[in-house]
Amino acid sequence: MDSGECSNSTPSSSSPPAAGVWARLVPADSAYPEVAVAEDDAVVCSLVAPAAGGEELAWCEIRRGGDASSATIRNLSSDAIIVDGRVIQQEVVDIKPGSEIVPGPQKEGHLAYTFDVTAAKDHNENNVKIVLDIDNAKCSICLNLWHDVVTVAPCFHNFCNGCFSEWLRSAISWKNHFLHNIEEAILKAFSSLQRSDEEIALLESYASVKSNIVLGNQKNQSRKRPLPRPSDESNDAELPCPQCGTEFAGFRCNPGAAHLQCNGCGGMMPARPSTSIQQKCLGCDGAFCGAYWYSQGVNSRHRGLICNPETFRMISQHHISRLPDTLHGGNPVEKDITERCIQQSGKTLQAVISEWIAKFDNKELDRSRLQLNNVDAVTSRTYLCNHCYNKFVDFLLYWFRVSTPRNLLPPDAASRDNCWYGFMCRTQHHRPDHARKLNHVCRPTRTSPNLPDLLLRPVLQQ
Repeated sequence: MDSGECSNSTPSSSSPPAAGVWARLVPADSAYPEVAVAEDDAVVCSLVAPAAGGEELAWCEIRRGGDASSATIRNLSSDAIIVDGRVIQQEVVDIKPGSEIVPGPQKEGHLAYTFDVTAAKDHNENNVKIVLDIDNAKCSICLNLWHDVVTVAPCFHNFCNGCFSEWLRSAISWKNHFLHNIEEAILKAFSSLQRSDEEIALLESYASVKSNIVLGNQKNQSRKRPLPRPSDESNDAELPCPQCGTEFAGFRCNPGAAHLQCNGCGGMMPARPSTSIQQKCLGCDGAFCGAYWYSQGVNSRHRGLICNPETFRMISQHHISRLPDTLHGGNPVEKDITERCIQQSGKTLQAVISEWIAKFDNKELDRSRLQLNNVDAVTSRTYLCNHCYNKFVDFLLYWFRVSTPRNLLPPDAASRDNCWYGFMCRTQHHRPDHARKLNHVCRPTRTSPNLPDLLLRPVLQQ
């Protein structure tokens, strides 16, 4: 095989395209077959030392662009490649039908390919493929995978039937059977996302959307409606927040008072920055009403559109009993290894998190990987929403793993080499064999002009 050939580029007759193929690489030498580029596998690989059995290595990644005739290519190999006469290192560049791609730093000794888009030529109902995107298949209320998913108009956001029914007021919603099929497909592919029978039973007991189309209260629900005056004659359910028209904890909203809309339930609360009560998550700067209404003695018996206090608490008050689904970028192999490391330590998950929160408070950890706003101001007394708290747990457990001595790792994990791209590796998410073979809970060590220096800092600050 010539240097730089694709792993399937051996002289042979053409094979039928794989399902989901939308583009192809056409070799300059017709004795070699075309390379198919599929929606669910954008990485093109090559073989090193094929005579000796070889190892399959990522060569480049090709992804569809904003329109039917555009795409992007990213070099994943250890050497440069040539795209339309330009030498490419690791940067992402645009390509179009007719672009010439050479899998090496010079044309000599490498088989050149021409990029071509095929999706528009072969698109029919039987070729439609659903791309499973877990991050966009979660309920915005509980932040878990949908259960009995419903869709709300006019925003077309999707929620669990039970979660949405808890705060349903005036909207148009229907049971979304198309997304229900996606829910089932994801659960088949990622069984770890399956909820417990008790949680599903609870959601089923809350669910009130039973048919394909459900019409709620059809009164005018314009978001630009002015806040009603306390003296206006109106039903309490029509007031934007419990303290508009009613006094709680010695406070009642003034006419035209500024309000915040909760990112969790969509309800309203008065904006009171002068109080000591936290109303915004420091991690995402979003407003959350749970802590505020709890301090005011207001709960769902007074108004249904109110978050549970457990949705917005100080870091030290959060309790965790299971690893977040998003741990280690959603890599199930690394999540399982971390879970076994915790079990081998003889400590509970909560105990491990508490131990590393103390290290965090003592500024023993480099915070550059913490994907939150205002990272320097975060302490154990910082209020975080559940979504940001899961990011914080992910951050702590990353340092827990990288600081665990190799001899204390499970045997199947102790012998693995580190991936060059570390936690930034994209191949780990669509190549299970790659995820199992290499450790991805580590810093990127591959030199890249786009890699920030802060990602290469020591594990613990000295």
